[in-house]
Amino acid sequence: MRNENWMDNSSVRQRLTAALTEASASGKALANFMLANISNLPFETSRSVADKVGVSELTVGRFCRSIGYDGFKDLKERLKDDISDSPWLIGDRLRDLQQKSATDDALARSLGLAVASVVRVYEHAHTEAWNRAAKRIAEADRVFVAGFQTERGLAESFVHMLRYLRDEVQLVDIAGGNFAEVLLTDPAGCTLVLIDVRRYSRQSQLLAAKAAERGMPITIVTDLYCDWAASYGDEVFAVPTDLNLFWDATSGMWTLMQLLLNSVFAHRGPAVEERLNSVASLYESFVGYSRGPK
Repeated sequence: MRNENWMDNSSVRQRLTAALTEASASGKALANFMLANISNLPFETSRSVADKVGVSELTVGRFCRSIGYDGFKDLKERLKDDISDSPWLIGDRLRDLQQKSATDDALARSLGLAVASVVRVYEHAHTEAWNRAAKRIAEADRVFVAGFQTERGLAESFVHMLRYLRDEVQLVDIAGGNFAEVLLTDPAGCTLVLIDVRRYSRQSQLLAAKAAERGMPITIVTDLYCDWAASYGDEVFAVPTDLNLFWDATSGMWTLMQLLLNSVFAHRGPAVEERLNSVASLYESFVGYSRGPK
């Protein structure tokens, strides 16, 4: 039976958001997936959701009833007020690429998923959480950035580009066997940006837990399936990474991080131009550009 405690005017988004902190572990995973993928839920079934999250179909139904719906079908019916039904307009080049991909079902599916991933990134950029994260990264006394396994490359690139905009940006490293630079620092005025995708690094969750325990604000960039991010992140930006390819693709995550850098730039204001020129001048002095200074 459905949970009668939800007999109110709460939207699907509100109920799923509440479930991130109140539900069981499997419920949190389902809520996280549905929130991150809410625009595509009308095209999902309880079986497809169960397969993607790694739970049983019965668990999907039970979760939907726990937040006040008769089942997954009922939840989808109530989504009409939560998501826009405006068409996604595409340009001639994208339409042409779609036509070329039509003869290859796998490639066509990948293209559609890649476009949806980018759309999701830009949806994030219109949220209050986005503005809050960008402002904090722009104004914090010190910014720590962490990414392990293959995500380390994303973290390094983000750090490198962020240093063009501000100082006191540090890549977090486990080489010393601890995270003292983060966890023994006064958290006041500091912030942590954490990047992780499945299979999630043990260090990521431990670092997030310890940093949150100390009261350090955390921005987490992850995929749709991370069931612990909401427990520690002040902001969680979940991006689709399943693009029907052999490996999960983190291209959408990097698009998000570049867009976040753009928002940080806006918050830094006109004074950032002087730093950009200074960093470029230092690069020219020590490394050099192929065509010389501008």
